[in-house]
Amino acid sequence: MNPQTPDVRPVAFNCEGVLLHGMLHEGAPAAKTGVLVIVGGPQYRVGSHRQFVLLGRALAERGYPVLRFDYRGLGDSDGEPRTFETIDADIRAAIDALARLRPGLERVILWGLCDAASAALFYGATDNRIAGMVLLNPWVRSQQTVAQAYLRTYYARRIFDREAWRELFRGSKNPLAVLGSFANLLRQAAGRGAPRNDAPGATAAPTNGPLVERMRAGFAAFKGPILIVLSGDDITAAEFVGATANTNWSGLLGQPRVSRCELDAADHTFSSRAWRDQVATWTGEWLQRNWPHTPPT
Repeated sequence: MNPQTPDVRPVAFNCEGVLLHGMLHEGAPAAKTGVLVIVGGPQYRVGSHRQFVLLGRALAERGYPVLRFDYRGLGDSDGEPRTFETIDADIRAAIDALARLRPGLERVILWGLCDAASAALFYGATDNRIAGMVLLNPWVRSQQTVAQAYLRTYYARRIFDREAWRELFRGSKNPLAVLGSFANLLRQAAGRGAPRNDAPGATAAPTNGPLVERMRAGFAAFKGPILIVLSGDDITAAEFVGATANTNWSGLLGQPRVSRCELDAADHTFSSRAWRDQVATWTGEWLQRNWPHTPPT
């Protein structure tokens, strides 16, 4: 480990009688802004390809304390498994813990990937300690959104792919099966299918209206700065782009408080070191623009 890497220590705290575990990257002693990394999907606080560890180190080197934690039923934390739509109490408990560990903090930034970004949108406006949010490839999944995304990305590319047409005419693929799959996607894209708002790996999730509309309501209710990071090679990001390409969202996404960065070649979990470093750099620069931290001289 680099001797200049800021200190990190394990922490444990209570959420409704259940013990949760996390890791705190200390950052600068005089820091006023802290970051809470919410874990999404069937991951835990290290993150895919150790992204959350590397992010915590990078932001702490800039002076920002970072807490990454496992909510109930995930990783090392106790409790029954739950979905991203039922972790408000876990997020609040983590913020309470961060405030106790670092009493000089004045504000907290929520950072989440996939359904953790959706969880951040549900929670953000309910807690006045939250000053901003970083949302990576937010999860808006339904049969309609995924069908529309496949039509815009996969099929749009394949229609101009000579090799795909050669395979079809050579008989290596069943034309009727291809047409049937395409027709089914068209029906789902038009909304002729039961919505599916469950998170990746989840067995059930409460549904009170379309997921994307509930996320829009959370986005509108929260008034602080938001950074959106999207991967170019990711169906979840493509779904988000498609689902928010309407007047209900355009007025929100076009506000000056919203920043947007795109990594054209990146996959959903930013699996290369270059992509993870770029995300950490964008996050750090966005934090510095909005809540500058000047290390003591």
